[in-house]
Amino acid sequence: MPSGTARAKAAPRKIDTVDLRRTPGHLLRRAQQRAVDLFIQAVGENGLRPPQFAALVTVYQNPGLNQTHLVDKTGIDRSTVADMIDRMVARGYIERRRDSGDQRVNTLWITDAGIAALEACVDAVLAVQDAILAPVPPEKRAALMEALALLADLPPDDA
Repeated sequence: MPSGTARAKAAPRKIDTVDLRRTPGHLLRRAQQRAVDLFIQAVGENGLRPPQFAALVTVYQNPGLNQTHLVDKTGIDRSTVADMIDRMVARGYIERRRDSGDQRVNTLWITDAGIAALEACVDAVLAVQDAILAPVPPEKRAALMEALALLADLPPDDA
């Protein structure tokens, strides 16, 4: 019998029981896709992207951190961060400086242009956070945020 057609009284296969609306991986991907779409609508097609915003705000809040710590704090993979930093250095948003204690390590510093890029979109980014949570009843939002932090395996605040 060709695949994809109805089977006569056959025992159900595991794939027959898959309900994408009940699989956390699929729901998280869809939620993330929605969050990115809302972000881009708010910030604009030519604005920062979510990972760029995360990296820039992290460098702003942690002047002089190195790329390894940026990866740890943002969860963006090492190769993506390296490429993103190269692009943000080229755009004049970040500068690299040698670590005074270890000349093999580059530290990251936000520039005035990087601060201006953040300031240009921060209101929209904060509004997007509310839009992301809008479908969730207000009394469930704190629990959702707590669950998301657990799923994201976030490091402690002091890390």
